[in-house]
Amino acid sequence: MLATPRQASFDDLGCPLSEVTFVVLDLETTGTSPNDCEITEVGAVKYRGGEQLGTFDTLVNPGVPIPPFITVLTGITETMLLPAPPIDEVLPPLLEFIGNAVIVGHNIRFDISFLDAALVARGYPRLSHRRVDTLGLARRLIRDEIPDLKLGTLAHHLRVSVSPCHRAYADAAATAEVLHALLERAGSFGVLGLDDLLALPKMRAHPSASKLRLTARLPRTPGVYFMKDRAGRVLYVGKATNLRSRVRSYFGGDDRKKVPQLLRETEAIDWIECSHELEASIRELRLIQDLEPRFNQQGKRWRSTAYVKLTLKERFPRLAVVRSVKDDGSLYLGPFSSSRAAHTAREAIESAAPLRRCNTRIGRTVALRADAPCASAQLGVAACPCTGHTSEPDYAAVVDAVRRALLGEPALLLEPLERRMNELATAERFEEAALTRDRLASLSRTLRRRQTLEWLSTSGQMTIAVDGGVLVLDNGRLLIGDTALDLATRPAEPTSPIPALLDRRVVDELMIVARWLDRETTAGRARLLDVSGAPASPSAGGLPAYEAVPRRGIRRGR
Repeated sequence: MLATPRQASFDDLGCPLSEVTFVVLDLETTGTSPNDCEITEVGAVKYRGGEQLGTFDTLVNPGVPIPPFITVLTGITETMLLPAPPIDEVLPPLLEFIGNAVIVGHNIRFDISFLDAALVARGYPRLSHRRVDTLGLARRLIRDEIPDLKLGTLAHHLRVSVSPCHRAYADAAATAEVLHALLERAGSFGVLGLDDLLALPKMRAHPSASKLRLTARLPRTPGVYFMKDRAGRVLYVGKATNLRSRVRSYFGGDDRKKVPQLLRETEAIDWIECSHELEASIRELRLIQDLEPRFNQQGKRWRSTAYVKLTLKERFPRLAVVRSVKDDGSLYLGPFSSSRAAHTAREAIESAAPLRRCNTRIGRTVALRADAPCASAQLGVAACPCTGHTSEPDYAAVVDAVRRALLGEPALLLEPLERRMNELATAERFEEAALTRDRLASLSRTLRRRQTLEWLSTSGQMTIAVDGGVLVLDNGRLLIGDTALDLATRPAEPTSPIPALLDRRVVDELMIVARWLDRETTAGRARLLDVSGAPASPSAGGLPAYEAVPRRGIRRGR
């Protein structure tokens, strides 16, 4: 049975080109279709670091007549092929010659399609080798210099010593010299490793292609990168599991509208290597918070932060959506990414508890009005303590239930919403049931997030084992050591006297850590080694996963 060479690993892809083994391959066939035609000749030459390591050259008996036009084109006759070995005898030594090398060819898909057809017909798997096509490289590097991309045209233009002549070995040798000439050209684009070479043909030409040289020193490790303008100002901060591959992708398949302008203004690229994906994510967040780079949208979202406020210091507390937190004795829920999200949470709470919805301010010594109840009270969706239609003790009980729900007893709000959803669905009021379902899911996510944040922010110091080392969390904040670039190495402190749990800078970081912990511990890739305190489980509050309510369970009315 034929041995199938292993596919190149991620480390192989980062290998310098001088250490990559290439096998340049060419076939001659009886026609153009691998389904109906056969191989008549195989030629290959093996190189590493510019040094020839071996050659492979043989005719192949196809077992079928040779079309006259093939004889005219290649000079191969049936008489020449009669004593040649069949493809069954050629495949084993050919695959042994190729080994784990990168296969190179001019329009390599044609040659690989014939080899794959021969392998599959004999019950073997297709080739899984990495491939480099000199046709694609030439199209990317010298298309404007030549009339066409034929191998003969390239050989003449690049002044190689071997002229292709539609014979397998000669064409393979010519392709090898074309490859080396193109690799010299590719060096000006920062192509130094195998991953760079494989990605180069996919990169579209654009005015900033010359700036690929800025990526030449980038490592293939996790980290954070900074794109800077001529004055040294940071334009953009990003993270990556492979810094080199990620930054170079901006010159290829990144279709975001901001990318062309970003590349035009970029004059330097710096980076910080990170030991782990979590460190890269936290560093990126802190840098964006500190520097607010112009091209980072995440930095601009801070202006839309909103909170839901329960005005506990009022005589008859109510809910309000506000932009900031004050030390006024109120209870705040958030932060939310936008006012719209905050209003959705407020509506969910008001659907579960009959808090008043009017904005009337009534002092503690002012007599209640004798007016008719407000519209919400008349509809039966809210209490109306302002006019005495709800007694102060009864209204205080409603407010206390909401306060307790927000601080750790979420069922006081979620269960009434669930009952209402089911009642509406039973009554076939599907639109209202769907609206209640969405409010239920939104409020459940909000309260679950608050519960998670409370757990993390009081969890003490945790030491966690991960691949390659350990991570230390201090009340949910990642501790990062000093680096050569002394940027964002310390957690940001709250910017106001409010609790850290309500500071958007802190909350964003804690949520990154929470999501990472949930994913990595579930997958068994992270393990708790030590904890200084006794952190409670983040699910200790018994919060149901109402966000999992299936949408198909409530159909919309027509």
